Amino acid sequence: MASAVSLAASSSPLAATSPSRAPRPHQALPPARGPRSQAQALRAVSGPAGSRRWGVGRGATVVCAVQGQDTTIQVPDVTKTTWQSLVIESEVPVLVEFWASWCGPCKMIDPVIGKLSKEYEGKLKCYKLNTDENPDIASQYGVRSIPTMMIFKNGEKKDAVIGAVPESTLITCIEKFTERGR
Repeated sequence: MASAVSLAASSSPLAATSPSRAPRPHQALPPARGPRSQAQALRAVSGPAGSRRWGVGRGATVVCAVQGQDTTIQVPDVTKTTWQSLVIESEVPVLVEFWASWCGPCKMIDPVIGKLSKEYEGKLKCYKLNTDENPDIASQYGVRSIPTMMIFKNGEKKDAVIGAVPESTLITCIEKFTERGR
């Protein structure tokens, strides 16, 4: 019986450790070599006056901006209270973008709508309607997906484009109902 216990004890990896193989509590690892250690050395380094030089590494952000020039055109909002006066009673055709703040494609198409509002100034009015804040108007016109762009002329819905479409698709739709297209 004693031989069975000693056999089990000697076959166990923990029991068979010799002093040379015993785990060392705080053994340092050898220095890392290769591409990973080089990449770690190239991470952001602070320079004079808080400036940064960016190298290879996660989290590096590059922001480009044109100084002194506002590149975005804000499209005004329309709400339930202003819908009648701004859209239905408008003398010129109106493009309404149905959107929501959480919608990624809506954020993509917003600068295009702003650009078109500038290009068609005087011939077309452009507005945005937040579907989360004005769900009754969105459901009245059957909006099920956003972004949806609708063209209104003489108070009536004339056309709709659903999704973040290319600018050329919106221009084709707009020119059917504006003076510029005729």
